Amino acid sequence: MIYISTGIAILMALGVLFIRMKASSKPVSSKKIILPPIFMSTGALMFLFPFFRVTSAEILEALCVGMFFSIFLIKTSTFEIRDNDIYLKRSKAFAFILIGLVIIRLVGKLVLSSTIDVGQLSGMFWILAFGMIVPWRVAMYVQYKRLQNTMLNTAIVKAP
Repeated sequence: MIYISTGIAILMALGVLFIRMKASSKPVSSKKIILPPIFMSTGALMFLFPFFRVTSAEILEALCVGMFFSIFLIKTSTFEIRDNDIYLKRSKAFAFILIGLVIIRLVGKLVLSSTIDVGQLSGMFWILAFGMIVPWRVAMYVQYKRLQNTMLNTAIVKAP
């Protein structure tokens, strides 16, 4: 079970890396920033089943670790204006940080799997991931809106 979930985590990380690299070639929109955490939130339904339930302390730990990891994603996600549109800047550091976070997560999973039940550990890692993606996407949204307002203000100033 641990090996299957580890393989899935690696595939998902590669998917995120691929999507992120392609994203820099298309303009960003509010919807593209906001939707991923909304889609991911459906994973919280796993907590309806006792197999995945975690304690309050584990929730707090996972959230804190996720929010700490989000700092690295926030620092490597910047936007730029090209052709009157807002694009996500391609960052080589992002790829290394994402790979590093996946390695840390996998090592953590292998170490913790000997002391924490698989279902509970799955719940903790979902909370960690959600605690990482939400602050990252909120920061991206704020940065996007600031840049959008700057573009609007510049367009208003240039208008005759």
